[in-house]
Formats: sequence, structure tokens, C-alpha cells
Amino acid sequence: MIRHAAAVVIVLLLSPSWVTAQSTELTVNVSSASVHKAPSTASPVIGQAARGARLQVTRNVGDWVKVAWPSAADGVGYVRVSVGSVSNGTASNGTVAPTAPLANNATAKSAGVQPSQRVVTTPVVVPVEPTQAQTGNRLPVRTTSPSSTGPTHKFGVGALMGGPSFGLGVTARGWSRKRLGVQFDLAHYNVSSPIDLGSMSSTEFGPSVLFSFNDHVADYTWLRPYVGAGMNFYKSSLTSPLLGDMSDTRYGSQMFGGGELSFASVPQFAISTQVSYRWFNEPRVGYDLGGVGVSLAGHWYVK
Repeated sequence: MIRHAAAVVIVLLLSPSWVTAQSTELTVNVSSASVHKAPSTASPVIGQAARGARLQVTRNVGDWVKVAWPSAADGVGYVRVSVGSVSNGTASNGTVAPTAPLANNATAKSAGVQPSQRVVTTPVVVPVEPTQAQTGNRLPVRTTSPSSTGPTHKFGVGALMGGPSFGLGVTARGWSRKRLGVQFDLAHYNVSSPIDLGSMSSTEFGPSVLFSFNDHVADYTWLRPYVGAGMNFYKSSLTSPLLGDMSDTRYGSQMFGGGELSFASVPQFAISTQVSYRWFNEPRVGYDLGGVGVSLAGHWYVK
């Protein structure tokens, strides 16, 4: 009898046990955690996760984690690591007890158990409900309204250089939540004339309206393409060997397109490159500030 019991114990000990799978989760431990479209506090907020929510982590991005967020267009979102705790979760697939292999029968035989007395188990699978880690985020969440998913960069100031002729200046840019924006540039140019060997010093003021397209979000960057149009007002001082010194005021128009790039490590800062085309109501011969120009600008968003 004792040998029979020993054989049963040996067979059970040699059978497989639980099959588990590991996944990484972030458990929210603040009252409400903002889920962003990109790993930047300047990126749009696409939802809120309540305290206790367990979010499946798909990638670590420095101070942020990339999590499964089914309500987002691409199924993912980004959350600050500081709003919760990251841990490895265990997902159980069930208990499997397959038939004892031949090696186990040999062991039972060595224990003195006759073939008719050997214990043979049949496969038994105990189903278990899918866990949070297997299905992604299925907790009740509150998704922000469409009007609140626009850009969170609202107003920024900075510097610029370039243009149809190389110049330096300051710039200010503001965005609304409906992809519309405004821009104000104040720049200074020095231009020489190849005709009379004179020079012109010109100060330009350029107010413009902007429209942005769909954002392109990656793990570390956020790109916002845009187009714009506006006016240019110039106050110029000319020094000419033929005409002497004189001042001039005129205006023109411009159209442009470009992109604004932000980084997850410095969310308040954005760098922009744009290509513009300018023309004047009365162009001045020899001092050309019109045509195609390329400029580079940097904005620090204060809100």
C-alpha cells in the first residue's frame, strides 16, 4: 500500500504545473492620471486613467511609458512614470495535468506497482478569465471631448533668422484648440544694391494667420506641419551714392509652409523651419526682399 501511494506521489510531482506569462503594468496611484498622445506634457491629452487602473506597458520612454489605450486612434497613449508604479504582472492560462510519460511509468514499475495498478491521468485544462495584462486597458475611463484634444501649446515667444535675405529678429506664436493660430515676426535686414552700390537697412513687421494639419507623433518627438499667409510692412533707410540718403515705407504679402518640432525631453521648446514666398505692391529695384526665402525659428511656450 505504501509503495502504491509513493508511486502516485512520484507521478504527480513529475507532471507540469501552472503555465504563466509575464507582462509589465503601470498601476495608477494618483486620483487621476492624464494620458497623452505623445511623451510630452505639451502634447494633447487623450484621456484620463483613474486611481487603481492597471495599464499594460509596451515600451519605456525615459520618464514616460507607452501604454495600451484602446480609445486612441492608434491604440496607444503615454503616461508619466511618476503617476504610478511599474511592476511585472502574472497572467495565468490554466492548469494542465497531462498523461504521465513513459519515464514516469518506469519509475512506477521500479516502485513495485503492477501495470494494471498504475495511475494514468488524462489532460485537464482549467480555463481562467483573461487578465488585465492580456486584454489591455478595459477599465472604465473618461475620454476627453474632441475640442480638448487639440494642441496644448498655446503661446510662445522666441527668435528667428533667415528670410528672403538673411535677417535676425524676434517672433511670437499662438495656437487655438481648433488648429488655427497667429504669428507675429519682427526682423531686421541689411541689403546691398549691385546697381548703384548703395545699401538699405530695413525693419519688417509681419502678422500672419496659421493652420495646422494632423500631428505626427513618435516616442520622442511631436511634429506639427502648418501653412500660413499674411502681410509684411517695411520701414527702410537707404544710402545711395546716386540718390543720397532717404527713407521708404512699403508693404507686401507672403505665403509660407513649414513644420514645428517638439521634443519629449524639452516639451516647452519647439523649433520651426518654413519656406515662404513674398511679393510687394511696389518693388524697389536693386533692393530685393521678395521671392523665395527659408527661415528658422525657435519658440519657448510659456503656456
